[in-house]
Amino acid sequence: MADTVRGASVVGNLPHVLAKRNSMQMSTESLAAVTRLKDSGFIKTQGLVGGKWVDAEDGKTLKVENPATGDLICTVPYMGQKETSQAISSAYETFQSWKKLPGAERSKCLRKWYDLLTAHKEELAQLVTLEQGKPMKEALGEITYGADFVEFYAEEAKRVYGDLLPSPLTDRRLLVLKQPVGVVGAITPWNFPLAMITRKIGPALACGCTVVVKPSELTPLTALAAAELALQAGIPPGAFNVVMGNASEIGDTLLASPQVRKITFTGSTAVGKKLMAGAAETVKKVSLELGGNAPCIVFDDAELDVAVKGALAAKFRNSGQTCVCANRILVQEGIYEKFANAFADAVQQLQVGNGLTEGVAQGPLINEAAVQKVESFIHDATNKGAKVLIGGKRHSLGMTFYEPTVLGNTNTEMLISREEVFGPVAPLLRFKTEEEAIHMANDTNAGLAAYVFTNDISRSWRVTEALEYGLVGVNEGLLSTVVAPFGGYKQSGLGREGSKYGIDEYLEVQYLCLAVICTNWFPRFNHHNIDFLLMQLKYVCLGNMKSA
Repeated sequence: MADTVRGASVVGNLPHVLAKRNSMQMSTESLAAVTRLKDSGFIKTQGLVGGKWVDAEDGKTLKVENPATGDLICTVPYMGQKETSQAISSAYETFQSWKKLPGAERSKCLRKWYDLLTAHKEELAQLVTLEQGKPMKEALGEITYGADFVEFYAEEAKRVYGDLLPSPLTDRRLLVLKQPVGVVGAITPWNFPLAMITRKIGPALACGCTVVVKPSELTPLTALAAAELALQAGIPPGAFNVVMGNASEIGDTLLASPQVRKITFTGSTAVGKKLMAGAAETVKKVSLELGGNAPCIVFDDAELDVAVKGALAAKFRNSGQTCVCANRILVQEGIYEKFANAFADAVQQLQVGNGLTEGVAQGPLINEAAVQKVESFIHDATNKGAKVLIGGKRHSLGMTFYEPTVLGNTNTEMLISREEVFGPVAPLLRFKTEEEAIHMANDTNAGLAAYVFTNDISRSWRVTEALEYGLVGVNEGLLSTVVAPFGGYKQSGLGREGSKYGIDEYLEVQYLCLAVICTNWFPRFNHHNIDFLLMQLKYVCLGNMKSA
């Protein structure tokens, strides 16, 4: 009897023994990576103000931990109002000279920064995985994506064009110049520690602005490493400053300063609204990339394999922690059962674990609060009739790992259909008609991204044009690219990032009216050679724009 009990005890504790062993292995892998990065000087543990690495004036620090293991990576300064004010002053002083450089010169600096980011993509990706948790394959993709913004805007720096307007008066010449807005306060999230920074800083630096960056307190190390590479690339001290710590103090200081002329923010809608209200006091320009509630619509005529693959990518990238993740999967009733079964089978194949381990597709959630939010959404859904098709609980690995989850029989009254879950949970909702799908998709305050799967070209056009979303992917689950504008409708934000449109967010339009006076200053001017004068003015105008 004793042997039987002892054997049963060992078997019963086996999952806990394996979880502990896996946890120890993850810690060993992570600590080895941290040691390598520290030895290579890639982990910076101070803020950057005016080109100098500095601590918080009061000596306070902030822990940076690995969400996969809970291990301490390092500590960084817990900064606040004083350090932010110093960073603003430094950025403002540097702006006076940086804006005067020809665009071609700024372009060279950005190109060198891009080269350094690319050369060190392995180290940067490891840093992202350590502090944020995403798998190395995704982290490498983010580094490439983030560096591409720097390369793109290195070229755009040479193409900030003005305009020459036809005048209603013969003695007036009308020109439009584009000028850098000034010091930019950039507040970035934890889910893309590099790309959300370069998507803002790239265009800002390209057109002559300087920046004060506040990265998330959860993931400051990637920002600091990128800033170090920017210094090495020749971007002048004070053009790129990094402060982190007391989020409310830093944010309030950026908002209150009249020297900061632009706020750019990626994060929650609630915080975005506060920043928008705060910026009104000094009438700053604001661009906001806020929360989403992305619908993924699968029609009966969709190619099943394409829809499953696309929905999987749209939902489970970064463990569901992106603002464009499919938050609701709307499936037409004729294909619902086939799709649900195939999708659940695909989700079941996703390997969960430490992002540094080969083959892992799902890392941890960022912290315990994120896990509790997921649990509350699932609890609400199951209480209202939803069925867990797969997953639905914390992963046996412990920490903040959560099983990739698919919910069936969900409806629009459930919390998970109304709000962004920001986790690895895919709720499936049935619909009958195209009109019903469009209504369900648009029935939200958010309007960032949407996905449509259909083989009917006419339907793809009808549905896309009816959707109230800034980004729409048709038969594709990964739609972000450097060359396309990124931004949302309704409460998903203001302005656009990326593409040729993104640089306009950092420019002011200046109108110049030039009176043409016939004097010896220009003896060749008379009513017969107005065309010659226009040609000269156009040359001067566009020449200035190319060098701005």
